[in-house]
Amino acid sequence: MLVDRLWPRGVKKEEAALDEWIKDLAPSPSLRKWWAHDPVLWNEFQKRYEAELVSNKAVEAFIQEHNDKPVITLVYGARDKEHNHALVLQNYLRGI
Repeated sequence: MLVDRLWPRGVKKEEAALDEWIKDLAPSPSLRKWWAHDPVLWNEFQKRYEAELVSNKAVEAFIQEHNDKPVITLVYGARDKEHNHALVLQNYLRGI
């Protein structure tokens, strides 16, 4: 499941092996722009994104719809494997 608000560059939608594209689980445009994938801002980004997730109605809908799936793969377009929103989302969903 693609969990980015924007479609990844260089990937054709027809060729992507995705079941869903869930834009509403991604950080808000303003948070994404503020962070700009800057590792220096990583800790603060995590806090701000988690705060967004707490009040995001799409999270509850996602959990209800996919609660029966034993494995969900979160796909993201960021190059940085250690500092990306999908890691924050994964940790948040595990904690619920």
